[in-house]
Amino acid sequence: MIKLPGFDCGLCGCKSCLEFSRLLSDKTVEAVKCPHLRSGNTPAGAPESGTNDSAEVIVWKDSHGREFDFILETFPGDPGPRETILLYNPARVAEQDIRPGDIVMGRPMGMSCGCPVTHCGVVMETDPANGVFVWCIVGPLTARSGQTKDIGYYSAQAYEGLVRDSRTELRVGVRYWFLPRRCMLQWRHSGLVNFIDKSGAGTRVRIEGLMIG
Repeated sequence: MIKLPGFDCGLCGCKSCLEFSRLLSDKTVEAVKCPHLRSGNTPAGAPESGTNDSAEVIVWKDSHGREFDFILETFPGDPGPRETILLYNPARVAEQDIRPGDIVMGRPMGMSCGCPVTHCGVVMETDPANGVFVWCIVGPLTARSGQTKDIGYYSAQAYEGLVRDSRTELRVGVRYWFLPRRCMLQWRHSGLVNFIDKSGAGTRVRIEGLMIG
């Protein structure tokens, strides 16, 4: 059996490792489509193909072996990680008439060294007056729909999501290293937690002042 990384990063073209596992079992795809399997970046205890066992042993290190404090999960019902972004040319929000439900793509800059991956997402909320909007990142395959709006360069201002796995107690006003569950590169990020809500399932957080590495 092949051990899958459990990252749900979308690089193989599937929405999750579980979906990829089912295709492997049906012999619809080959394991080489997962770049993490090719690189050997599979954590101990990761689920195996052909099983529904999603149990996970967290190694608390990113793909470069750097430690992090918690894993940021998506909100239930969201198609991907929720991110607030500011365009380098904010006027494009109004010029392209960007609205909730639109599929947009752009390249993030200004987060420390900058992420090298072009991102694609579904718009959730917009603020045309300030050129800011919130989207859920959904992976590059969605951009092939032919109805994608190109926003160019942008700066990621905040992440929002749930924390279910953490090595430390989270506090407002403290900067942490964290790993977005669906980060395609599986690189740790750094940010300052400025909102915490423990009233539901998991701890809801908002993280600003983002950096990568």
